[in-house]
Amino acid sequence: MKKLLVALTLGLFITALQAQELPLYPKVKIKTNRGDIVLELDTARAPITIYNFLEYVKKGHYDGTIFHRVIPGFMVQGGGYAADYSEKPTTNPIPNESGNGLSNQPGTVAMARTNLPHTATSQFFINVADNNRLDPSPSRWGYTVFGTVIDGMDVVDAIVAIPTGPGGPFPTDVPQTPVIIEKVTVMADKTASLQE
Repeated sequence: MKKLLVALTLGLFITALQAQELPLYPKVKIKTNRGDIVLELDTARAPITIYNFLEYVKKGHYDGTIFHRVIPGFMVQGGGYAADYSEKPTTNPIPNESGNGLSNQPGTVAMARTNLPHTATSQFFINVADNNRLDPSPSRWGYTVFGTVIDGMDVVDAIVAIPTGPGGPFPTDVPQTPVIIEKVTVMADKTASLQE
């Protein structure tokens, strides 16, 4: 039954992708109360993941959420909880695309999920260390990398430096000074006019 659900979900995403042509390397700005972080996404390597991520951006899902899990030497995670720690509703989980050749290296962005492989929805994390243990292997699924921080890694480093502790339902790893994602937007492709 689970395999059938994954296959149906994959079919729906492929249909949606065919209907909506995505840029090859869209850029997304994450405006936080600590500064801006700009991501460049790799549609060729993770089309389903990026379609899903951009749908959440389009709906304004990330606006007003927080980076709720910050672990120095590991990663910063957000995209699922509002500032009052209420969990935001999500759409169906997406198929795992971790075997795409991209690795969980410093400055890359990947999808968060549960221990089950096909459970990513809206939450994402930015790697701040070499986390290749999160990559896939012949015996297990990995965590899907779908882009890279191209500007604002200093902002990510500043977030990592904030002392953490308990917050809301989480006993540890919550920044004690809230890091709020104020708005996420897709940036205009400035190269498009040069190619016309």
